[in-house]
Amino acid sequence: MANTDRGGVPSGLTRSVKMAGSGPSSWRQDIDLRRLFGINLGLIAFAAAYFMPDMAPAVDPSGKQFVLSAEGKLALGLFALAATWWVLEVVPIGVTGIAIAVIQALFLIRDPRVAFTDYLDPAVWFIIGSIVIGHAFSKTGLTHRLAYRILRVVGERTSRIYLGVFVMTAALTLIMAHTAVAAAIYPLMLAIHHLYTDEDYSRFGKGLFIGMAYTAGAGSIITLFGAARGPVAVGFFNELVGREITFFELTWYMLPLGVVMVALLWLYIVVRYRPESPTIPGLSQRAAKLHAGLGPMKREEKLTLIITLIAVSLMSLRSMIPGLESINKSAIILAATVCFFVFHILARDDLEKIPWNIVLLFGGAMSMGFCLWRTGAAEWLAINWMNHLTHAPWLVFVIGVGAFILIMTNLIMNVAAITICLPVALVMSPYLGVAPDVVLYTALAVAGMPFLFLIGAAPNAIAYESDQFTTGEFFRSGVPASLILMVVITFFVAVVWPLMGMPVRI
Repeated sequence: MANTDRGGVPSGLTRSVKMAGSGPSSWRQDIDLRRLFGINLGLIAFAAAYFMPDMAPAVDPSGKQFVLSAEGKLALGLFALAATWWVLEVVPIGVTGIAIAVIQALFLIRDPRVAFTDYLDPAVWFIIGSIVIGHAFSKTGLTHRLAYRILRVVGERTSRIYLGVFVMTAALTLIMAHTAVAAAIYPLMLAIHHLYTDEDYSRFGKGLFIGMAYTAGAGSIITLFGAARGPVAVGFFNELVGREITFFELTWYMLPLGVVMVALLWLYIVVRYRPESPTIPGLSQRAAKLHAGLGPMKREEKLTLIITLIAVSLMSLRSMIPGLESINKSAIILAATVCFFVFHILARDDLEKIPWNIVLLFGGAMSMGFCLWRTGAAEWLAINWMNHLTHAPWLVFVIGVGAFILIMTNLIMNVAAITICLPVALVMSPYLGVAPDVVLYTALAVAGMPFLFLIGAAPNAIAYESDQFTTGEFFRSGVPASLILMVVITFFVAVVWPLMGMPVRI
């Protein structure tokens, strides 16, 4: 395999400088200028919000006014600063996550105790537990065993390897949270990439990890097991509309959309990240030989598999068995983490291998989301956006709602985006003669597929740990992918879902 160009490093700053052939001193100067530009751009965005004059209140269809407070204005500025620093990666993404709480405390946007406590939210602990499961799979050798089996099935064509990994990722999200799926699949993909090339990074690697993140989102919309956003959205629907959405009803409408998106995302990745080599000669034989060399499953592998399956089963059955619904899913997955250490599958040194850069990223994302929500800034934004759609045709209204939630879910946790945006949209939809069902399913679809920013979904950040791409590359890849999503959603809203029996007008 020929040497490949990574096309970017985690800092996102050195590649273009090195390719220019300049000396070390000029590299350093260019890097500093780029960093200074990005840092100052974020600070200017925050300062603009700080000195912004009072804005007019947002008014919902019932006449209720939502005033943008001084803290809300600063929350919007912090939102802009964080997005700028994350995209340009002027500091490590986890450091930007820390800065979010620091700025809230320094500028009295929220109580410091509250702002910093968000970093210990159960959702953040769930991510830690998911990462530990992935590490247990990797350390015991389960990932290599699975990787070799998959490669024996999909063959030697790199496009089929893409497809095999993406389909497996999406399929697993039907029964377990997409965060846990990404964490479990991640070391497996590292093993596959190692068989592809001895280099640390490649174009194939970019496509493999970015595609995993995308298809984890596409698969997670199909059932209520894929992510917490589903039960949250259905709960709002039940409360505001007074009608229950069943498990199988949701899957009936979302399955074809998820399948279409996985197929289109595979084609997109094959085109955008066409592997350096179309095949890996002798891969099937190598995979078979390596799999045979592993021998029978060891005690640690069996225990890891049993502990993980029990945790996944309990999380999956929470919504179906009344006695389990009160058990927090983060507690379940962390119980699995404790078991890995109790049974000596993992050791103390393994704690140091937790990617705290990613954990701090999501802690900051949680704090940012709660900041926008509790200062009223997010609600003010949502109502102002929806008000622009009050006289639009029904299809434009639905797609406009979807576009707004897509933007929000890329910048704050998708559960927070659903919590902020969906109730407003459900209240407004009857005024335009739009059935609430189509609003719900559109919101769930776009909230599940944030393709622009790492903080939009945990699989995005887990994929980033591979060091195969920068945050800027992820963003640039996500723009066409998001456009594909919106085109597909429009087609489903206008044609497919009505043919399947979904009410779209009232």
